[in-house]
Amino acid sequence: MKRWLFTFAGPMAALLVFVLLRHHGQPPALMAGLVAWMALWWITEAVPIPVTSILPLLLFPLLGIDDVPATAAHYGKEIIFLFLGGFIIALGIERCGLHRRIALGIMVRVGSSSERLVLGVMVAVALLSMWINSTAATLVMLPIALSLIDDEDAHADARKRLTVPLLLGVAYGATVGGMATPVGTPPNLVFIALWKQLYPGQDAIGFGQWMATGLPLAAVFLAIAWLLLTRIVFKLKGDSLGGADAVQLRLKALGRASRDEWLAGGVFALVALLWMSGDSIKQGETELFTGWRDRAEALKEVSDAAVAVMGAVLLFLLPASKRMRQPHDAYATHEEGRSLMSWSFAEQRVPWGVLLLIGGGFALAAGVDKSGLSGIIGEAMAGLGSLPMTLLIGSTALIVCLLSELGSNTATASLTLPILAAMADRWGMDPQSILWPSALAASLGFMLPIASPMQTIVFGTGRIPMRQMVKAGVWMDVIGVILLMLFFGLR
Repeated sequence: MKRWLFTFAGPMAALLVFVLLRHHGQPPALMAGLVAWMALWWITEAVPIPVTSILPLLLFPLLGIDDVPATAAHYGKEIIFLFLGGFIIALGIERCGLHRRIALGIMVRVGSSSERLVLGVMVAVALLSMWINSTAATLVMLPIALSLIDDEDAHADARKRLTVPLLLGVAYGATVGGMATPVGTPPNLVFIALWKQLYPGQDAIGFGQWMATGLPLAAVFLAIAWLLLTRIVFKLKGDSLGGADAVQLRLKALGRASRDEWLAGGVFALVALLWMSGDSIKQGETELFTGWRDRAEALKEVSDAAVAVMGAVLLFLLPASKRMRQPHDAYATHEEGRSLMSWSFAEQRVPWGVLLLIGGGFALAAGVDKSGLSGIIGEAMAGLGSLPMTLLIGSTALIVCLLSELGSNTATASLTLPILAAMADRWGMDPQSILWPSALAASLGFMLPIASPMQTIVFGTGRIPMRQMVKAGVWMDVIGVILLMLFFGLR
């Protein structure tokens, strides 16, 4: 009943917004109504998020906002293929089991105290989340974390105190790690693509440029999150477990790295290196590093998306070992393929709905601009431009963060960034100074289980009381907003 109520509320909200804003003209009022409709459905998930995302294909032509070919083009943008290629590469690492070896290898080196185990889990999942989907990184680390908690050789009281901070550490590490690279989480890609779409005359935001800002921010945030989980919200000092022994046994059970792991890891390393070194890094007028795209004219059009697709294609070409070809193997149950990646394996695991969501966000952004709604929003919020930059960044980041607590972080970024871009133009400020922290704020939601798949997964274990998740999550949201204010407001 509740679902049908929200389903019906979507078009009703659109009609109400249209009536309230029609004095501004029909096109912007219609577009505002559609934004309200899609926002309500995205937040409540009254219908599947990908279904909401393709509404522009139907409604833009009917409402006279844009035609079908122009609208459909937004669902095939270059950034979508960057996400697709990156996810297939991540699946290649998963299919051969390399992701588990990496995670266990990091954890076995951190020691057996409760504090160190939380740190090891957070660092391991953060490093994975920088390159593979944050949800997948969480799913990789969760059984490892649970095995530490359920280790019968450890003291019962110590295991009880460790349970909540360790599980929250899995979710927090995956979320924070995703902020460090463009491919770490979809909101980052939404911002990069939106920047290229709205400001074609500006330099594109490259992989290296993103990491120069995102990696230090993520490192500081991760360190604070660890102190929060082990010293402030929860007290773990002095506890010691035998968990490191269990991790060591699991690592030994994997045996030596297989040929498939070496090949998949090599493809990943090559793609990551090309991503990070493609664009030049400048500080003012000084060029600190010359990217490979600037070294030859023929390479200028080889984008990060092309590099990702190249890596994905390599996985379909490189031969797999006999172990990977056997249908009974855990990593090859979907096809006895002869390559490191099979299409059936990728087809069932690539989040196609997320690709539609990103495309829907781009279509929405174009509609807001084309209908004239962006200008109206800019006029209405022009007064905020008088705030000091630090407070302006903090207030917008907080609004985006609160929205992300209620729905998909990708949907939140797709909905808010086009509006903030219009505001930045109206305020006469550098759009990056407000769009970049707002895109990162879309990943913050730490309070509620519905805020992100990572939160949902760890809460689904049944071992985290809601009160404790909210208590720690409030701290994380506030700290995240403050860090964004400091990193971007004091530049």
